[in-house]
Amino acid sequence: MMTKFKAGLLSLRDLFATAWWIILIVGVGFVVAYQFVQPAPPKKISISTGGDSGAYYHYAMRYATILARNGVTLEVKTSAGSLENLERLKNGDVEVGFVQGGVVTPKEDQDPPNESGLLSLGSLFYEPVWVFYRDDRRLERLSDLRGKRLAIGQEGSGVRQLAQQLLSANEIPINNKLLSLSGLQAAEALQQGRIDAAFIIAAETASVVQVLVRSPGIKVMSFAQAGAYQRRFPFLTKLTFPQGVADLVRNYPPEDIKLLASTANLIVRDDLHPALQSLLLQAASEVHGQSGFFQDVGEFPSYKDRLLPLSPEAGRYFKSGAPFLQRYLPFWLAVLIDRLIVLLIPIIALLIPLLRIAPAIYNWRVRSKIFRSYGELKFLEDDLGHRFDPAKVADYRTRLDALDEDAAQLSVPLAFTDLVYTLREHVNLVRRILDKKESQA
Repeated sequence: MMTKFKAGLLSLRDLFATAWWIILIVGVGFVVAYQFVQPAPPKKISISTGGDSGAYYHYAMRYATILARNGVTLEVKTSAGSLENLERLKNGDVEVGFVQGGVVTPKEDQDPPNESGLLSLGSLFYEPVWVFYRDDRRLERLSDLRGKRLAIGQEGSGVRQLAQQLLSANEIPINNKLLSLSGLQAAEALQQGRIDAAFIIAAETASVVQVLVRSPGIKVMSFAQAGAYQRRFPFLTKLTFPQGVADLVRNYPPEDIKLLASTANLIVRDDLHPALQSLLLQAASEVHGQSGFFQDVGEFPSYKDRLLPLSPEAGRYFKSGAPFLQRYLPFWLAVLIDRLIVLLIPIIALLIPLLRIAPAIYNWRVRSKIFRSYGELKFLEDDLGHRFDPAKVADYRTRLDALDEDAAQLSVPLAFTDLVYTLREHVNLVRRILDKKESQA
């Protein structure tokens, strides 16, 4: 029993002596591969939206519900609008934000323009530019608003910046007749006659739009120069508000209305975890992928407004959809397996060739114990054949006995015991040669 135990220990020692360098190489490979494994995504991120009565806020709340199903908390922070959202993103106060198209000014030497540290996950929906006005005449050009009292949105909002761009293009000066009113406040002022027109950027389903299209005496400007604006401002799209689409019974609008529209874009910091970017895109597809007055099924999200470089994760998503693992596994499990794959692939690539040569090295180590005895036996046989000295017969026998005893005490795995017996037979063969030499002498 003790002999078997010792043999087992020696076999383990041989195995470890063979495997230690494999373990070392794999360990180094593990350390190197780990440098390329991204940390697990955070459990909480924040998004900057707009006012709590606006579309951005309500969409963000729907995002929060979807992300919560996947174990991620989305903190929704209200703001004055797109400009403040951009500022928060640059400062690192939030990881995600809604930004209206046209807020980032394109640069001639960059395509797409690059805003340091920020990436786009694509456009989410059209934001029509509604110009509601009160006038007996039919107005079709912004230049018709010269000298009138206009509500152009709050400071820091995207609607204000876009309104100023459009008014400036029509040589309408920025003066005290441009009021900082937005949303339902602007609608109320227009209904009461305290202003003459209001710029509203909102979806057709927004409450402020629904209120104003149904208000008596309030009209919607149909942009006669919509094509020209689209050429001058590439982030704008020409849309048609079809006749009767708002109210079939009352046939409102009574005719097709030409509108301009920017797009709402989902902007993230470039250090946001790719898995969370993918999760946000899946939420965006669920929320914005349906058809509407101005969009087809599956048209959004997409990369329409190139105000910022597209995230590589978004580029893959638009081509191939959600990552394979996230389609069939819970989010946390898909992320874990994805991280393990990055770690295991190089290790497996190392192990395959190493494990193929390991058995040969193990065999060599075990056989080398026997081959050392063979070396001594061959040396002794050469002495007997070429340098036999009758006076050294006792020494020859002592050396042969020692070789035989060493062979008997060799501890090798069972698969190699035949080599031990063969060695002992060869020792006896040399012993017979010695006997013959002695008799002849």
